[in-house]
Amino acid sequence: MTPDPAAPIDSDGGVSSVVPDALRPAAAVLFGDRLPLATAYAELLVTEGVVRGLIGPREAPRIWERHLLNCAAVSQLISSGETVVDVGSGAGLPGIVLAVARSDISVILIEPLARRTAFLTETVDALRLANVTVHRGRAEEATGPQADVVTARAVAPLDRLAGWCLPLARVGGRLLALKGSSAEEEIVEHQPAVTRLGGGPATVVRCGEGLIDPPTTVVSIECVAHVRSKPSRKAARPGGRSRR
Repeated sequence: MTPDPAAPIDSDGGVSSVVPDALRPAAAVLFGDRLPLATAYAELLVTEGVVRGLIGPREAPRIWERHLLNCAAVSQLISSGETVVDVGSGAGLPGIVLAVARSDISVILIEPLARRTAFLTETVDALRLANVTVHRGRAEEATGPQADVVTARAVAPLDRLAGWCLPLARVGGRLLALKGSSAEEEIVEHQPAVTRLGGGPATVVRCGEGLIDPPTTVVSIECVAHVRSKPSRKAARPGGRSRR
């Protein structure tokens, strides 16, 4: 692969995990004094994450712009002391990023694939993230205390996400789905299904405005009632990871 010419290059000619100068002010705001920890995570993503097929080689040069800062901006919507469940964590986006940015929250990573949970567990141990728990399994099979916040990034359409994620949130908690430019269209298409599944009106929130460009697009849905859905066998499972 030919690296992005705008990406920093390390001494061995590979993609550097160091924050690009242009993004350093945003990274400093979003990660604060835990920026070195975020840099250590970036190093794991651009090395082991690529080798293990969890991060595409073309994504490595823009790991800060498209992934770390994009995810960290969502921390603006989470209050101190809240519990976050991240569905379909993959390489830890956004779950590990949120745990790195915010030591004052607890994060549970749910991921069904063994090779991904192995990477997540090793990463949590390497970074000494005491506020993270890794759970191997599907979201619809998960049990335990209900979360204040359930997150998901590029996992599935909004109706499927609601079916998988809303049962994991407490009533009054919310689903924060990281989406792209089609967020408004998804809301129009899937709001009736979201309502049937116990969700309130879906709203679009832009996180990181004035810090990152473009800001992170998040669809926020409050859990107003618990309604267990029965996902179609043909539906994609909440563990796959597509790109924005």
